[in-house]
Order: sequence, then structure tokens, then C-alpha cells
Amino acid sequence: MSIEIKAPTFPESVADGTVATWHKKPGEAVKRDELIVDIETDKVVLEVVAPADGSIAEILKGEGETVLSNEVIARFVEGAASAPAASAPAAAPAAASAPAAASAEKPVNPAARKLAEENNVNTSSVAGSGKDGRVLKEDVANHIKSTPAAAPVAGSPAAGSPAAGSPAAAIEAVGDRVEKRVPMTRLRKRIAERLLEASNTTAMLTTFNEVNMAPVMALRAKYKDQFEKAHGGSRLGFMSFFVKAAAEALRRFPAVNASIDNNDIVYHGYQDIGVAVSTDKGLVVPVLRNAENMSLATIENTIRDFGLRARDGKLGIEEMSGGTFTITNGGVFGSLLSTPILNLPQSAILGMHKIQERPMAVNGKVEILPMMYLALSYDHRLLDGKEAVQFLVTIKDLLEDPARILLEI
Repeated sequence: MSIEIKAPTFPESVADGTVATWHKKPGEAVKRDELIVDIETDKVVLEVVAPADGSIAEILKGEGETVLSNEVIARFVEGAASAPAASAPAAAPAAASAPAAASAEKPVNPAARKLAEENNVNTSSVAGSGKDGRVLKEDVANHIKSTPAAAPVAGSPAAGSPAAGSPAAAIEAVGDRVEKRVPMTRLRKRIAERLLEASNTTAMLTTFNEVNMAPVMALRAKYKDQFEKAHGGSRLGFMSFFVKAAAEALRRFPAVNASIDNNDIVYHGYQDIGVAVSTDKGLVVPVLRNAENMSLATIENTIRDFGLRARDGKLGIEEMSGGTFTITNGGVFGSLLSTPILNLPQSAILGMHKIQERPMAVNGKVEILPMMYLALSYDHRLLDGKEAVQFLVTIKDLLEDPARILLEI
């Protein structure tokens, strides 16, 4: 029975997507719920799985093509695997030369096949480094470099050089210097657009302060084992303290929790705090809804779940939409000081950094204390310096005396 494979239903904020990777080829056996293709949008990578045991009969949308919500991208045959359809865009073109014909048994990327044909290379002799041993263009380029030069085929470019008029070639070898050119992903392009928009459309300013992390570290060291036992293995980290402190500070300074909508200021009566998470595909910001009502354990569990699912590309678009304030932690990568960029349409973002021991003057004496620089970037169109500084000082005071977070004083 033939089944149509469709792109996922995109939210209203997402116009279309791009076919990122086909994980299965036409005719290859597929199990029910096995991943067959990734669809990349501006915000997240969506996975499409097999509806039943069977195989892909025909691929209608190849890698790199744009797809709309619920558009048919392939045809699926339930039951035993069938031979690949001749019209599948992802199928390799008919062999035009001996080298290409000899490599039929080994999966070869189109770009790698083209480079191999131009340089008279038999891809069956090239070790593939891609998924399932697939030969990539880098593999062919490396093979050419490691093989003694042979006379080039008549009418073809010299061995090791890219074809004339092919600026999009992924690998361009110039002597011993190799360059790699890859297309920017939709997610990375969208991140770039939003960061540039924030820089160009807001009056962004950053204020700094420092916080003594010794009280939080002492509290964490004292209760972390009991906390883990009481909350089903949930570990007590630093981020939950910052989220709770930020939620309390946002309650005291509602303008920091507001946003500009044309000529209006929108004040939000809730604290939806986004936590920036770094992934291989780029930075994503899942949102803790109603963070002011969350316990430390709930915050820690939710952030941990966000991190795991972000790594596997399983965060939903709705989980990264909205948010009234953002916290980003460059300290996990060793950053000592930075100026975070606003996450539009929010009016402020808090930057955490590395905890570093430094000599500090305390009551006229020098002590070595674990200090962290805090950075608050804010939209000066909405927030005056007084409010921004007082907001950051409030977070500092709450963290240096964590009991105040619980007592809300």
C-alpha cells in the first residue's frame, strides 16, 4: 500500500522549511517510527519518521529543497522493500563514465561523484567517511592528494582543481591548502538575522556588576546530597538560583519584563524566562513558563530536559516561542566577561560568566572569594540606566544572601 510522506505542520510563525538530510534511500528497508528525513526550519529541526514497516518508493523533495507545511515530500510503500523509483531526485544519475559505473555499489554524494569524474578517480577505491560509508567530496579530494598525479582526461580540468565556473564547490585545493565551503543552515541564518536586527533596531546598552558566589556555593555544598535524594535524583545547580533571583527582580521591576510593540509598551504579568542552550546547529532558547511559580527542583529538571532534547534536536517550536526575559551562561565555556545581545522583542538579557577566585577587600581585609561578573544588556528606549542598574543590583543582593530569595525580601 502506498502512503504519502508529508512535511510536518508548521506553526503560523514558520512559513516553510528545508529538507536537511534524507537518512534513508529509495528501496532501503525501514522500520516503523524509524527516522527517515530531517526538515530544518528557522527555529528547530523537525524529524519525520516512517509510518510503518516498509521502504521509500520515491523521494519528491531532495536535500536542500524548500517545503511547505504538510507538503508531500515522498511516497512510502508498506511491506517489503522495493526497488528505487527511477524518478527519485535523490537517486544517483545514470553512469556516464567507467569510474561512476564502478562505484555503484558504494553510496557517493553527487558532489563527490562529480569531482571523481573530473579527475578520473574510481570511487570504489576511495574510503568513505560519511554515514554508512558514504563517499564525501572531502574523501575524493584527500584521495587525489594522496595519489600520484596522472595525466588528466582530455577536455577535463587538471587533477585536483575545481571545475571552471563552480564557485560552490565544497572543497577547493590550492597546493597544500584546502578550503571547505558549506551552505549556511536555515537555523544559523535565522540566528544571524535576529542578532543583526537586535543590533540595528534597539538602543542596546550593557551594565556590569559582580557577585560573590560563596554563599550560593556553600548552600549548594551543604544540601546538594539531601536535595538530590528528596527530588528523585535532581541535581542542585547554579542556574536555578539565577532563575529564581531573576524572577523576583522582574517582579520588582516590571519594565525589565516588558517589551515594545510599535508605539505601545506591553507589560507582562508573568515571568517566562528563556535559558540559552548551545547546540551543534546553533543557539536555541527554550522558555521556562511561569518561572516565578517554579521550585528550584522543577527549574533544574526542566533545564536538564531542555539541554538533552536540544542536543538531540527534539525541542518543539512552541517550547522556544515567547519569553519575557533571557539568561545566557557563557561561563560554561570559560567566558569571563561578555556583552550579550537582546533576544527580541524582549527588553533585557542577563549574562552569567565564569566563577573565578579573586582577591577582594572585605571589612578592610583581603580575602580570596569566588566572584562572577554579571552583564545586563537592555534596550535604552524602554529602560533607563537607573532601572537597569537597580535590577542587576537586586539580582546580586539576592544571590549573595540566598535566604532572601525564599523570603522574597
